Amino acid sequence: MSQSIDLERDAFDVRPTGEEMLARVRAEGETRRGRLRVYIGMAPGVGKTYRMLEEAHRRVDRGTDLVVGFVEPHGRPRTIDLLEGLEVVERRRIEYRGVVVEEMDTDAVIARRPTVALIDELAHTNVPGSPRAKRWEDVEAIREAGIHVISTLNVQHLESMADAVATITGAPVHERVPDEVLRRADEIELVDISPHALRQRMRHGNVYPPDRAAIALDRFFTEANLTALRELSLRLAAERVEGQLEGSAAGADLPLVTERVLVLVDDSPACARAVRRAGKLAGALHAALAAVVVETPRSVHMTYDHARDVQEMLDDAIDLGADVVRVQADDEVDGLERVARARGVTHIVLPHRPGGGIRRALERSMVDRLVERLPDVEIHVVAAAAGAPTRSARP
Repeated sequence: MSQSIDLERDAFDVRPTGEEMLARVRAEGETRRGRLRVYIGMAPGVGKTYRMLEEAHRRVDRGTDLVVGFVEPHGRPRTIDLLEGLEVVERRRIEYRGVVVEEMDTDAVIARRPTVALIDELAHTNVPGSPRAKRWEDVEAIREAGIHVISTLNVQHLESMADAVATITGAPVHERVPDEVLRRADEIELVDISPHALRQRMRHGNVYPPDRAAIALDRFFTEANLTALRELSLRLAAERVEGQLEGSAAGADLPLVTERVLVLVDDSPACARAVRRAGKLAGALHAALAAVVVETPRSVHMTYDHARDVQEMLDDAIDLGADVVRVQADDEVDGLERVARARGVTHIVLPHRPGGGIRRALERSMVDRLVERLPDVEIHVVAAAAGAPTRSARP
């Protein structure tokens, strides 16, 4: 049985860091590397490992030389049954603090040189004393040897998702996989299931033992948490498909297949509501969310208090799963237009700024200019809450 251990690297540890591994992969190119296929899901128990093992049997039936580098069945009988008939590479046994922990023997997998290796739980942290700190680093080493890998990952372990998931569920995410690892995967398949169905599967003892399942259902696996995690996983899969489409020759002539939401972040009283509205809109549309700060010549004179307010709004947006974009432009409309076009945005959410002063009365409104420049983008303007201060967004 594997154990996930979250530890700092030893001061004398000479293993390459994650950044060093990725740099090495980029430097060596893709010509001889094995392909990576990842089954991704919203949470444990959705069936990622089961689906991976089903694919393994199909490949073996077709004559593919395949081995199990590491699969963790978690005591689930149907998953254990699917391991029958597959060649399993013996695990490495490492003693740590008086406990013997089983880890994947990466060197043995490479020495065996199969065509395909199954390696479960891409985000797993290896026990101290292992050649590499993370399992995704083991996977990179195996791919460098020219072996194809099929793996699994829960959405909360993706670096860009981890903080948002921790905010949603109240549970910290210790094991993380750099986004670039997933971006460089050759294939990603979403294993989807409704929150209700997953909770039923847990009640029936198909995920955890009954005593552990009861606790999990009241904590991490609530209906609300699972719904939010499912939205994140669906959004991730949609973005991946759209990215592949845009990168293809045919994709250039096709419209976007997913929605993308952009919210302008400033220090205006309405910004907090605008950020929350953008988050709700992105969730309802299963859309990617970006929060943009446009740095203009006028913003150079922003006071400390204003800068602090902007950062607080950005922190709120990050908690909602937003990517943060900072862009320099002559004015905010130019900056918003540039980011919207680059990201294929379909919705822009703006905090409303009450009019005031001769200059503002003479200026064309931001909304009018955006509608003229981005006619296919929906513009949403959100007012401040009743009783909020009415100061302008800039000093």
